[in-house]
Parts: sequence; structure tokens; C-alpha cells
Amino acid sequence: MTTDTAPFQAETPSRPTPRLARASSLLSVTAAALVAGCGSSLGTVDRDVDALLADRAAILDGGTIAPDREFPEPTGNLSPAAVDRSPATVNPPSDALEFNPADPQREVAELLARYNAESLADPDEPALELTLPETFRTANNTGRELLSAEETYILTAIRYLIEKHRWSPRLFNDTSVGLSGSGDDGTFDHTLDLINTLRVAQRLPFGGDVEARWVVNATDQLRDEVSNSYRQSSRIVLAGNVPLLRGFGTVVAQENLIQAERDVVYAARNFERFRRQYLVQIANDYFNLLETLNRIDNQQRQIESLELFNRQTRAQVSAGRLRPFQVQIVESDLLSARADLESLRNQFVLQLERFKVRLGIPVETRVRVLPIDFDIPEPSSPPDEAAVAALRYRLDLQNERDQLEDIRRAVAIARDNTRADLDLSASVTIPTDPDDNTGGLGFDDDETDYRLGATYSWPLDRRIERLSLREATIRLERELRDFERFRDNIVIEARQAVRSVELARFQLRLAEQRVTINELALTDLGLRQDADPQDVIDAQNRLLNAENSRDQAVTRLRTAVLDYLLTTGQLRLTDEGFFQTLPGMNTGIDDDPDQRLPAEVPAQAATPAGA
Repeated sequence: MTTDTAPFQAETPSRPTPRLARASSLLSVTAAALVAGCGSSLGTVDRDVDALLADRAAILDGGTIAPDREFPEPTGNLSPAAVDRSPATVNPPSDALEFNPADPQREVAELLARYNAESLADPDEPALELTLPETFRTANNTGRELLSAEETYILTAIRYLIEKHRWSPRLFNDTSVGLSGSGDDGTFDHTLDLINTLRVAQRLPFGGDVEARWVVNATDQLRDEVSNSYRQSSRIVLAGNVPLLRGFGTVVAQENLIQAERDVVYAARNFERFRRQYLVQIANDYFNLLETLNRIDNQQRQIESLELFNRQTRAQVSAGRLRPFQVQIVESDLLSARADLESLRNQFVLQLERFKVRLGIPVETRVRVLPIDFDIPEPSSPPDEAAVAALRYRLDLQNERDQLEDIRRAVAIARDNTRADLDLSASVTIPTDPDDNTGGLGFDDDETDYRLGATYSWPLDRRIERLSLREATIRLERELRDFERFRDNIVIEARQAVRSVELARFQLRLAEQRVTINELALTDLGLRQDADPQDVIDAQNRLLNAENSRDQAVTRLRTAVLDYLLTTGQLRLTDEGFFQTLPGMNTGIDDDPDQRLPAEVPAQAATPAGA
């Protein structure tokens, strides 16, 4: 930002008012130049923010990314609703509402099937197909929670840049116009004053500040234009204030800047940890959708089996081998299975719609969830090793540890506030020649003024400051305990994560064995001509429960491994927000980003497909 501050011309005017007009014009040009240099475009701000975020991402390393967001330029245009002092409310009374009661004898099964079909995509219908990698990609691009986390990080960076700018040289220009008059026996002399002050201020790193000012003063006597009443002068002022006791030192003086810069580091860590937590949560939602789909498939197979068994039972009743009431048993279980199927479909529709909202996909978008093999190898790590890894790599623990140092620094600052004040001030003024009515830039060194001063303030009343110091020390003790508790909880979480993986694997093995056992039992009953229908139904229910338990165990194992990586701080993500394999790990997914992350996914997610 540059300014044009050409001085007034020291020429003898023929008329005083035109000279004042020229002075006013020059000051206006100066102000216009300043305004032009400080435009409202946010391009420079965005570049500074991006550079800061990229720098912090490089410092954190470990796959950390810098948010890459584009925000619109502020227009300043307000809609009528924004300035409406009484926004309209839609809340009609009960007599203005209408409720249409449903027919108790309606075909609820058909209605449920139709409602669910409206939210699901047919196999031949165009739809957004979500595999797990594409889900991660979509969540990374349009996930509302992730976008909010990015903005929190960016806002922290902006606050730091604001504080940093306060410690750089700051340029100001003030122009003031004043009209005054003095009366004498009904006759008034009017004077127009035009003052322009161009100043630059700089904070000192150890406390205090310095300022340089160029003050231009133009005065015109308006009543009598015949007299040479126009006068213009300027002066340069250098001034500074420095504390020598309380408030002195880089730690105390730059506390806000230090804290703002450290907050950016904390925000970078928080954002990266959120990305990892978000991936695990999205993966869990996706696995739960697959589990519900598997339960629907299991339920449909049971219904098909019950329908076949129902026909066989009717045939045996007709042949006189079974009693008629045994058909009713089979039909009752068949109706119950169909009701459970509709309940599962309704559950899946609700899960899917909530999943779309979480991914930032329009609710009306047709989505098809595709199964995918995601077999993460289980870690071979004892609980103690997992705890050591968590203490070393957890970003949130590092934040807690560093924020504890912030509290210690606050105690030191509170202690400094109890000291006495000893402030040193100095100023030097170089004016133009007082005998020259149009001084311009003709500064006269012989007319230089200076001032030195020191102010000592006895610490007679520091009770509030001493109370604040005690408050800070108590807060430090409390934060120490909170940090120790947080650290111990992380150790417990890491150890439990290892046990959860082993428990999930154990439960999966048992569930698979139960499926095998119940399949053999049902096969054996099917070979018996005299098998009781109730026994067959019970065997089918046991097989269904075993299959559902197996699918649930698969989900738990996948989730347990991801939770282990997250809890120990070893989960890493790619720039696209996808799970990044570690050395020695094979997830069964092709790591080629061109194959696992199609470029058209974000566009599909943004527009309804087959709605």
C-alpha cells in the first residue's frame, strides 16, 4: 500500500482562499491514495491464510493437510428479510389446520413398500453408487462436519494473522476539518482549520510502542479575504513509551501474539485428529449400512425358506401326516418374518437418509450402497506397546501438554502484574519555520522541541493483581491434575483398544461356528420326514440369529481395528480423506487413487442422480 504525500507549494498567493483550496485538494488526494491502496479485495488475505495453513501442515507432517477452501467475496447486499424488524412467523391456530385420518383397514404393507421404494434406488435405476473409497471422497468434499472443522481451523489462523499484523508497522491517515468563530460587538471572525495527520505506529518487542507523525495544519481567516490571513504549517513528531518494570519483557509484552501463534498449532492438530475421527465415524456408518443390508438378505432368505416350508406343511396336512394347527404355526412365523423384513427396510432407509445428510448429499439423491472388501489386518501389539504409541502420537495429548505450558505462562504474567510501574516516555518535534505562512516541507532544525519523562507508580494497591495471581496458581494445579487424568485415560483407552480387537476376533470365530452348526442342524431336520414344524422354524430362527450375529461381529472387528489405529494415534489419511495403509498392512483395496477415487464422484454428490 503506497501513498502520494507531495508537500504544499511554498508560493506567495494572490488570494488566501484559493491557497486553502489547493491545500484541501492536496489533502483529499492524499486520502484518496490511501483509500485506493487499502482496497476491499480479500485476495491478499486469502493468500496469507493459505500460506500460513500450508506452513503449519508442513510442520506437523504425518499426512497433515491444509484446508483448501474458496469463499465468496462479501457483496454487502442485504435482502429485505435481513432488515425486517418483525420477521413473519407461520403458526396458525388449530382451527386453521387440517388432519386427515387414515383408514384402519388400509393396505399398510403396500404403503410401507411404496414409501421405502421412494427412498431406495432400483437396480436398473440411475443412482449415485457409493463404495467405501467413494464415500470417503464424498465426505472429504461435502461433509458438513468436516467443512465446519475446516472453518474453525481457518478462523483460528485469521485471528493469528490479525494479532500478527498488530505487531507490524501500521500506517494511518486522519483528516479533520473545523470551523470556529469569535465575536466582537456583533462582528464575527470565522476561521477554517484543515488538519491532516499521517502517522506510523510500531509496537516494541519488549513492551511499549513508538510512533512517527507528520501533521499538516492549514488555516484560513474567512471573513476578511483582503488580508493575508492564510497560514499553513507542518511538523514531524517522533514519540515513544517504554515500560521498565511491569509489562517489560518479550513474554509479557507479546503474550497475545505468542498465544495466537500457539493456537494455530493447536487448531492444526485438532483439525487433523478430527479428520481421522471423522473417517472412523463415516466408516462405521458405512459398515452399519452393509450390516443392515446383510440382515435384510438374511431375512429374505428366511422368508423364502418359510414359504417353501409352509407349502410342504400344507401338503403334509392334506396327506394326513400333520395336524392342521401346525400350518398356523408356520404361517404365524411367516407373518412375523415379513414384519421384521419391513422393519429392517425402514431401518435401512432411515440410516441411508441420515448418512446422506452427513455426507452433504441432497436427501432426494438416489444412492446405492455397494459392498466392498475391507479386511484390515489386526495389529499384533501388546497393550503396553499400544499405550506407549498413544502417549507418543496422540495429537490431542500433545495439545493438552502444550496448553499446560500456556497456564504456566499465565502464572508468570500474573506475577508480573503485581510489580510497580516505571514508564519512560520521549518525544521529538521538528516544525516548519514559524515565520513562514506556507511552511511546506521547510522544517527548521533550530526550532526542534524534545521531551523526556519517567513515571513511577507505587504498587500501593495490588490486591486485585495478587488475587489474580492466586487464581492463576490454583488454575495451574487443577490443570495439572486434569492433564494427568487425560493422559491416564489415554493409556486405558489404548489398552482397551487392543483387548477390543482380540474380543471382536473371538466373537467372530464363535459366530461363524454358530452359523455352521445351525446350518447343519437345519439340514438334518430337512432330511427327516417326521420333523416337527415348530422344530424346523426354531432351527431357521437360530440360523437367522447366527447369521446376523456373524455380520455384526464382522462390523465390530472392522470398527475395532480402526478404533485401535485412532486411539494409538497411528491412523493416517490421504489428501482425499481416504484410509492410508501403513507398512506391512494390506486392506484388500487397490491403492491406486485413480481407481478407488473416481473424479466424477463430487459432481454426482452435488446433483441428484435419478431422483
